[in-house]
Amino acid sequence: MSDTPILWEETVQGGASWSHVLKRGTALGITDVEGGANVGAMFYNFECPVERYNMADTLKAQHIARLTEGFVLYSDMGRVLCSVTRDTAGWHDPLGGCSNAAIVEAKYGVGRYQECRNDSHKNGLDSFLVEIGKWGLGPRDLMPNVNFFSKVVVGDDGGMRFAAGNSAPGATVELRAEMNVLVVLNTCQHPLDPAPKYAPKPVLLTVKRVEAPGPQDSCRVSRAENGRGFTLTERYFL
Repeated sequence: MSDTPILWEETVQGGASWSHVLKRGTALGITDVEGGANVGAMFYNFECPVERYNMADTLKAQHIARLTEGFVLYSDMGRVLCSVTRDTAGWHDPLGGCSNAAIVEAKYGVGRYQECRNDSHKNGLDSFLVEIGKWGLGPRDLMPNVNFFSKVVVGDDGGMRFAAGNSAPGATVELRAEMNVLVVLNTCQHPLDPAPKYAPKPVLLTVKRVEAPGPQDSCRVSRAENGRGFTLTERYFL
């Protein structure tokens, strides 16, 4: 076995999709290469995909409306799918959802493959459906997604505002897998991004080996509920 913890790296181009089974004991690093990227993400228990990321439980259990270092992603069974163990962007949006074909056409115009080839206009919803279809999943398996590197601020009136410039070139977030997690990503632009041009950004992915979280792990102790979530997760693997 190699002494290096890095298993592999690859670049996902703007507007592309990607999926992988991130094993317990490994972590996925996502780096915003140029700045201004958006990475839509969904998470499933690979062994039993009916267990999947639950946005509401993730936010209410930790009393948060954003994701950053020290927080975790809960499944709908109360277990921890992934922990955010490193973050230099500081804010990742769990509320804004993903774009669809109508939104993209209204904002950026028609960009069909027949004319634009690899620069054709992609949208988050269809990208998710294509990628989860490779794993035998379909529309009923969709969920509210996370948007890494994007910041959405909720006003007192309940309105959501996209905060431009949240992620600088080289910003990185690292997700440690606490279960064997099917991770599904796309690099389509955020649905609330006001930029008038279709210009999704690439990201660099790094998968590496990591140590198991100890009793004083920062994600475990950041919230009392997280300690219980880790206990449930560890019992699952006994």
